[in-house]
Amino acid sequence: MNELLTPHEFTNHDAALAKAEQGVANLASVRNNRWYPRFHIASDGGWINDPNGLCYYGGRWHVFYQLHPYGTQWGPMHWGHVSSEDMLHWQREPIAFAPSLEEERNGVFSGSAIVDEHGDVRFFYTGHRWANGTDNTGGEWQVQMLATPEDPSDTQLQRLTKRGVVVDCPREQVHWHFRDPKVWNTDGTWYMTFGVSSADQRGQMWLYTSTDLEHWSFDRVLFEHPDPNVFMLECPDFFPVTAPDGSQKWVIGFSAMGAKADGFMNRNTNNAGYMIGTWNPGESFQPETEFRLWDWGHNFYAPQSFTAPDGRQIMYGWMSPFVQPIPMENDGWCGQLTLAREITLGEDGDLHTTPMRELEGLRGSTKDFGNSTLGVNEELLIADTATATELEIEFDLTQSTAERISLHVHETQDGSFTNVAFDAQMGRIVLDRVANARGDKGYRAAPLDAAELLSSHLRLRVFVDRGSVEVYVNDGHQVLSSYSLPSSGPRAIRLIAESGTATINRLVRHELKSIGLE
Repeated sequence: MNELLTPHEFTNHDAALAKAEQGVANLASVRNNRWYPRFHIASDGGWINDPNGLCYYGGRWHVFYQLHPYGTQWGPMHWGHVSSEDMLHWQREPIAFAPSLEEERNGVFSGSAIVDEHGDVRFFYTGHRWANGTDNTGGEWQVQMLATPEDPSDTQLQRLTKRGVVVDCPREQVHWHFRDPKVWNTDGTWYMTFGVSSADQRGQMWLYTSTDLEHWSFDRVLFEHPDPNVFMLECPDFFPVTAPDGSQKWVIGFSAMGAKADGFMNRNTNNAGYMIGTWNPGESFQPETEFRLWDWGHNFYAPQSFTAPDGRQIMYGWMSPFVQPIPMENDGWCGQLTLAREITLGEDGDLHTTPMRELEGLRGSTKDFGNSTLGVNEELLIADTATATELEIEFDLTQSTAERISLHVHETQDGSFTNVAFDAQMGRIVLDRVANARGDKGYRAAPLDAAELLSSHLRLRVFVDRGSVEVYVNDGHQVLSSYSLPSSGPRAIRLIAESGTATINRLVRHELKSIGLE
């Protein structure tokens, strides 16, 4: 049984928070908004990565995130914070955590939140320090920590109190990595899992149990990745889903560090995905599917989910700018979160992730293009310029002959654009940045199954923000999220039937409102 260990402060937390706020303000004062999102969450200034501490508490939705307040590249991690009453209008809250304890001297790393049976919220996160006190050449020392609101009646959660270490690291059994706790309750017992690189560098998720959320005991290895190349399961998630027939499955999610690229799979630096299977208390997780990607785009990592009061499983991911060049680093900010997504288990036996239904409230003016057919190599101009737009498109593949049905977004007068396409030869939805003028290029391709390829209803929802694109395929069966950094001037949207015809059952464009964080 791990006891709640008293924290050791090396600097005043309030002073560290004030310094961090000034750091963000300094970067925000010089921020360039050319690609800064209108309807995605981003920091006012500085670098962000993983979503953290997601919860609904006191009538407000809360999103925390990893933050480096002093630069636009990864650095000592803090927790930024925004909140909303309706998932549409967001406000910035004070920075929640800065490194102030010896156990987190080099970073307040990722974690989750849980609202207990009494309605009280608790935050679990990883305290990070370099084992040699200087840098990563001597390895890392990571522990799981607890924090609670200073004032439980403050629904904006503006001040959190660090309570100390709840799970210390058995360092002889761990090769450095030991982080990112996720907590849930099953049948009256609290469970915590997190990612571990074992002593022999195998990627695992460990399971601990508790009756009071403060004292935790090791239970077992919940899951070990079968690929010996995978040395760490980062940002793990674990939750039940209900199938359409009423049966329950469990979903295990993680980012498989060390997995090798294989065809269309695992093309990013690290790749976040899931397996569906079964789990019962007192057992390890038993997968029933292969590893599947949450998102096939260039820039998706470190997703975290939580259960809303109405039972929906809601997930955010981080749009990760891993690969240089990263031009937004020069703009005073770097990184944003995805849209909030609802996770469901479909009749096809796979997970679907769709934009949270509340987001339809962002829609402003709408233009319905109706149904039509594009002739061979014919084009349709959807918008002269668009910076915050949602498109709903349905194609009839049985009546289309085009080799590619291409949707150009962020098309600028210098000839650059990002292409979202149905590629008939691949049988995939392709997000292609070969014509981008800035940033990383390359393409990603999400699969369509046999039934989808034979269907008369290929549905896409495409969200175009100032510097990013999210594509939801067939009610979120697949998703692609990528940065797209257009040149200056108008940003057109155009549909093209390449080397054949394209039959359009439906085409609607919605202009989207700002969420209020600009």
